[in-house]
Amino acid sequence: MKGVIINVDVYQQIREMSTIQGMSQRAIARTLGISRNTVKKYCDGNNVPWDRKEYSRKADVLTDDVLDFILQCLEEDKATGLKKQQHTARRIYQRLVDEKEFTGSESTIRSAVSRIKASIPKSFIPLEFDPGEALQVDWGTATIYLDGVKTTVNLFCARLCFSCAIFVRAFKQQNEESFLEGQMQAFEYFGGIPHKVIFDNARVAVKEGFGQYAKLQNRYKAFSAHYAFQPTFCNVASGNEKGLVENLVGLARRNFLVPVPKVKDLTILNHLLLEKCNQYKQHVIQGREGSVETRLRQELPYFYSLPKYRFDTSKTVTAIVNEYSTVRFEKNNYSVPAFHIGKEVTVKAFGNSLEIYHKATKVASYERIYGSGGQTKYTLEHYMSMLEQKPRAVFHAKPVRQNIQKELLQWTTSFPNGNRDTVKLLRLCLDYGVDKILSIKKQIPSDVQPSIDLVLSYLDVPTATNIIPIHKDVVVDTVDLSEYDKKYGMAVSK
Repeated sequence: MKGVIINVDVYQQIREMSTIQGMSQRAIARTLGISRNTVKKYCDGNNVPWDRKEYSRKADVLTDDVLDFILQCLEEDKATGLKKQQHTARRIYQRLVDEKEFTGSESTIRSAVSRIKASIPKSFIPLEFDPGEALQVDWGTATIYLDGVKTTVNLFCARLCFSCAIFVRAFKQQNEESFLEGQMQAFEYFGGIPHKVIFDNARVAVKEGFGQYAKLQNRYKAFSAHYAFQPTFCNVASGNEKGLVENLVGLARRNFLVPVPKVKDLTILNHLLLEKCNQYKQHVIQGREGSVETRLRQELPYFYSLPKYRFDTSKTVTAIVNEYSTVRFEKNNYSVPAFHIGKEVTVKAFGNSLEIYHKATKVASYERIYGSGGQTKYTLEHYMSMLEQKPRAVFHAKPVRQNIQKELLQWTTSFPNGNRDTVKLLRLCLDYGVDKILSIKKQIPSDVQPSIDLVLSYLDVPTATNIIPIHKDVVVDTVDLSEYDKKYGMAVSK
């Protein structure tokens, strides 16, 4: 039984035979079928089988020169600060073979690199900020149910460094529009602008470089100039430089979004997040005097004032309305009122929404579409004038099918005037809401012929008739006819 692994049961037998029964080491080894050396090791209780020493024999090929080379490679990575361009264990092995004529195996170098990395201590300097001095911002992700669909949303998180007041807002994408909008809304929520904003090296803000060498994107440069704060970017892989907001990302996920929210749209979710941010103001952070709200009030006098004009955070383009009364933006289409066909409009795309203007007048607004493209958002009202002129298209019109339930369209096929009554019913849907019209449908008995006039009666709306209404009481002024009688010699009765 040589090479057997000694477990607790075998160890117990060795100890009992040696201590209680007084058996010799040779007899114990023969009885248990193990070596005498094993019995000798455990019979006195000086060693235990569960306390094993790791095998850490230093490979002969791992000379001091090789170990120094590995350490030098790791220090170069730290000095360069490029997270995506660092030495892997394989690359170090390749360099050792090429530059040091290393003859050992790659696995030996992998083990050595792993041990050296683990032995390098991490150290951070504790940071402290003055009131109004700085705001840390960052992105995180979370999962919600959006209109019944499991969806990943992006959380823009901002935290003041002195008071630790927080602001969290959900966006569909981590794009430039969302980044600018999130910061602007954070400034407005806190009631002023901190002197600097600390962020990592995201491409929505940084054109090239990193840390103190970062060059701003043109839009972010204009944004920071408008709000008069100093953008400050972290060094690569230095999350400790914005540790407050990184903690906020986790806090928001665990405390604000558990249980997982089920919302119709992001507007509802953002109202929920704003309520949570307000509640957090009552929180008292360990090691800081006063609540978050108390410290925020102390910060307010130190903030820069908000500018009179809000920065336009949208992505803005101009487009021509096509013959289908839609405008194309980022491979997706949005409808506008039909009388704008052929005209030039301005499209303003914000983080979660999109607005369309014609000569400074807003003509349409939508929830912004993201994705591979090819989608179209229709507003039924934009097509009503055309449907009234071309009622035969009503059952196949995309704006109708996208906005009206099949149940309602099927019902209108039983109306006396078919297509024209359907168009009239669509107008009532716009005026009173689809749910209201559906509720009337359920109230009308199945054996009664539906009609527009009948629907109007349930809405308490007077039906249209060809009869001219006449007032019952006609006011007639009193006329003195005595002068007329005298002129024509009429007899006056006495």
